[in-house]
Amino acid sequence: MSVTSIQTARPSRRIGAWSLQGVLAAAFLAAGVAKLTGVPFMVDLFAQIGVGQWFRFVTGAVEVAGAVALLVPGLASVAGLLLGTTMIGATTAHLFVLHTSPVPAIVLGLLNAAVVYLRRDELTDLIERVKG
Repeated sequence: MSVTSIQTARPSRRIGAWSLQGVLAAAFLAAGVAKLTGVPFMVDLFAQIGVGQWFRFVTGAVEVAGAVALLVPGLASVAGLLLGTTMIGATTAHLFVLHTSPVPAIVLGLLNAAVVYLRRDELTDLIERVKG
């Protein structure tokens, strides 16, 4: 990965990106652990979705992995994409299955989009490395 992205950016951009990533990591870690440990609210929520409790475990694992990846240099942009995609699914579930407010999922999705934007140079470098 190139070190020319966020490391050489203005200090305010670098501090803002790391702060945002820390807040998102904490939020997704808490939500993921709640799903994985079977907090009754989460069990009930996924029962209402109707896909099965296995989906709660998958979602929790994705959220925990994404939270950790947000704090690993070079993986934050990929984590932002992964968690943002997860929030698209959450928004869809809230709107069409649960009939509850999708605002928290939308906000988290937009914040992940901001991480991807702030770390766009890293994402571009990663894509070019994969291409060869």
